Amino acid sequence: MTLADYAERAYLEYALSVVKGRALPDVADGAKPVQRRILYSMFRMGLAFSTPGGAKPVKSARVVGDVLGRFHPHGDQAAYDALVRMAQDFAQRYPLIDGQGNFGSRDGDSAAAMRYTEARLAPITRLLLDEIDEGTVDFVPNYDGSTEEPRLLPARLPFVLLNGASGIAVGLATEIPSHNLREVAAAAVALLKDEGLSDDALFALLPGPDFPGGGQLISAAADVREAYRTGRGSLKVRARWKVEDLARGQWQLVVTELPPGVSAQRVLEEIEELTNPKVKLGKKALSAEQLQLKGAMLNVLDTVRDESSKDAAVRLVFEPKTSRVPQAELVNLLLSQTSLETTAPVNMTMVGRDGRPVQKGLRQVLTEWIGFRLATVERRTRHRLAKVQDRIHVLEGRQLVLLNIDEVIRIIREAEEPKAALIARFALSDRQAEDILEIRLRQLARLEAIRIEQELSSLREDEKKLADILGSPAALKRTVVKEIEADAKAHGDDRRTLIQEDKRAVAEVKVVDEPVTVVVSLKGWVRALKGHEVDATALQFKSGDGLYGTFACRTVDPLLVFGSNGRVYTVAVAALPGGRGDGQPITSLIDLESGTQAAHYFAGPPTQLLLLANTGGFGLQAEVAHLMSRQRGGKSFLTLEPQEHLLPPVPRAAGHSEVACLSMGGRLLVFPLAELKVQPGGGRGLTLMDVDESDPLVSVATFAHALRVLGLGRSAKAKEEELKGVALASHVGKRARKGKKVEGFPKPQRVVGA
Repeated sequence: MTLADYAERAYLEYALSVVKGRALPDVADGAKPVQRRILYSMFRMGLAFSTPGGAKPVKSARVVGDVLGRFHPHGDQAAYDALVRMAQDFAQRYPLIDGQGNFGSRDGDSAAAMRYTEARLAPITRLLLDEIDEGTVDFVPNYDGSTEEPRLLPARLPFVLLNGASGIAVGLATEIPSHNLREVAAAAVALLKDEGLSDDALFALLPGPDFPGGGQLISAAADVREAYRTGRGSLKVRARWKVEDLARGQWQLVVTELPPGVSAQRVLEEIEELTNPKVKLGKKALSAEQLQLKGAMLNVLDTVRDESSKDAAVRLVFEPKTSRVPQAELVNLLLSQTSLETTAPVNMTMVGRDGRPVQKGLRQVLTEWIGFRLATVERRTRHRLAKVQDRIHVLEGRQLVLLNIDEVIRIIREAEEPKAALIARFALSDRQAEDILEIRLRQLARLEAIRIEQELSSLREDEKKLADILGSPAALKRTVVKEIEADAKAHGDDRRTLIQEDKRAVAEVKVVDEPVTVVVSLKGWVRALKGHEVDATALQFKSGDGLYGTFACRTVDPLLVFGSNGRVYTVAVAALPGGRGDGQPITSLIDLESGTQAAHYFAGPPTQLLLLANTGGFGLQAEVAHLMSRQRGGKSFLTLEPQEHLLPPVPRAAGHSEVACLSMGGRLLVFPLAELKVQPGGGRGLTLMDVDESDPLVSVATFAHALRVLGLGRSAKAKEEELKGVALASHVGKRARKGKKVEGFPKPQRVVGA
């Protein structure tokens, strides 16, 4: 075997071991191997809630030691961390372990050492462990073959949905949100009763996740359903709050519930970062955006404090600058700039019943768990039936003995082999004969015959019921449904997370709406001068730099920066430096990808329609609003091939209905603008003109009735010519054609709408 083949096989085996042996939960019981081993070990240690008041808790170190010694030969800290997480009510919707002592907090405080904390199983774990000794699951040898451990736990409910899971394997990750027990049980029962249940009916029963810390799910119902249908998505969750009125008209905002994974400490740190920002690495001063956000936050927020305690798990208090601050303005700013509003990923990757790690939709998860539960109940029923039949068999032997008690005693006293003699005389089985020989004298009383008859009658009824369940799939389903409904009634609780669709909060920094002229240099220095009466010829630039262009717009408009790789970046015009200096380099306002540069610019209203084209002859229309992004890293919008370059964006003026395309070789094609569609999502666009690498597209324009062609005439002098009427009509054709060479113009370079 070559080294490459060996390395490949060894790595794949390692990857599979991590995926199935550590990181991903199983669809059957929702547990990872370490969690399953901890629960089973604690069950065998007698730490279950089986006695009144529950078992007495023991030191966590004792539990961890038993787990490591018997089932899980890995690091003690890893096992303890798993135990701690199963005990945290802010991490799991239904904690499986009842912990005593310091098991950490939602603010990121770690649990005390295992020698200080104590643990026992929570009452709900009976739904995972009660049937484990009833032949319901397979047992496999532990790591050294000294004992056995269950391959799965006989879960009575789909815990993979109840508590969710989070983990990273090799090439795979999982992020399953938690759900409400009653809703999951109702969905499972509905699917058991009707396998063809529609998606709408299923999602109505299980409308969304139910996080341990509550919060509000604001994603649209369609987004939640799509995440459930595919098993992957991203849901928007925000905190919940209330406004408390104080004396003299004062008020304060109190946050009582946080989104999943968000702590009060994290929110406080984010507010500190906003109100007291630090200069970013590699920068000399605070950016305009940082200063803007700092001013906006200090204008509305006076103080913030964390009043969380035992009585209130979460209580974050925000005091406004004055009582006249609009409540909606403070809430909106906090939601948009902190983790009080965040996204919760959904990636329902788990190990299926076939042993393969797969991303599953909600219906598939429930269907596979139902299949597992039906098989488990069938195995449990067979096990119970075998025990009942064995007991009936034994009691029938005892009944026969009591009818012939004197003869049985004589045989036992006189026979050399009493067991064989009894079998021969009364046609008993070996099992019955062995039981008769072990009967105590007190069990020969006359009342014992009555007790045996009563027990036999009860056992035969049980035998009939169990046989009916095994003989009828419908009866098996009814049994499972009845058990799910009983468990939901015993352990279910109300939903914590409010599901109410809402728009995502966006920070609105008040900007005075006034006319400005954005000036951009060839080397990417930008500034904004007041008014529209700016003389471009009088503008000064750094040595070696010059004017790229000026854009008459307003302070509320955006400046779009088109990267050489097709990404589009957005900078608020109000954030641009003013004055008469050289401005600020655009690279300090956006995060360009490595190896790319700013190619073109445009500033104008969000409703302005732009014609975007590249040298490969492709183009599309899009509004400025379609290209805008809140991220400094911009958004990917235009698809470019390696040899293609972006042409300057062309704003479409009112009344313009035609498109003109000019190639490097002087070919001109004119066609109706209606043939070019608006593409809000961007992409490659449609073919504008048939060009190739030797004769690429160099200029596009929109116009109404006339077109100006600019370039070089004879003697390389600048030349401009207007085309209209018959001269223009000769270049009209269908989109994607080659066009016709412009006559009497040695070297046309650009077309401009007129």
